[in-house]
Amino acid sequence: MKCPHCLTAMHDNCELVHIGEDDFSDFTLLRRKCPECGRFILSLQEKYNRFGSGAYHESRKFLCYPKAPSRTPVPEEVPKEFRNDYHEACLTLSDSPKASAALSRRCLQHILWECAKVKLGNLAGEIQQVLDDGKLPSHLLDFLDAVRNIGNFAAHPIKSKSSGEVIEVEPGEAEWNLDVIEALFDYFFVQPALLQKKRDALNAKLKEAGKPEVK
Repeated sequence: MKCPHCLTAMHDNCELVHIGEDDFSDFTLLRRKCPECGRFILSLQEKYNRFGSGAYHESRKFLCYPKAPSRTPVPEEVPKEFRNDYHEACLTLSDSPKASAALSRRCLQHILWECAKVKLGNLAGEIQQVLDDGKLPSHLLDFLDAVRNIGNFAAHPIKSKSSGEVIEVEPGEAEWNLDVIEALFDYFFVQPALLQKKRDALNAKLKEAGKPEVK
């Protein structure tokens, strides 16, 4: 597993602390400590759904600390207007994949409007515009196409009408949306900024040498 604090791979050495039962469920605290960053990872396991005094039939786990797994920090080159929805989508992922997916779809749509210059419409149609245009690298086109496939827009038409509406999400959809947004952040903001810095450094040297600058 990966530490949700520092994202370093670690062995899943877990200490179980039984809390007890109430009238409906049985609770156990799962405690781990990352050897890399030294921070605790606390989860709560709930066993529930039983009949009479029989065994519990279902169980679920909740990550309590940290509240949500960390993701790669947003590079400083990404404008604040895109950061906010992305950050909120990350924070809400563990509590509500629906809310996270809604925020990430809105962020994705905003990126396509401002950076890919698509015509405003619905998210499925805007992704199709980018695919038809073919100007993005092939791996990004594949990523965007997968957003539609995983989201199953055809089966849930409401998704193609309002990308920001809180509706059902498919397994893995919320996480995938965040991965795609990170890739688009790198393409539209990080790499151009790095190239500009290199160009500026080259032009400074050319200027000193009395040679024409690179445009």
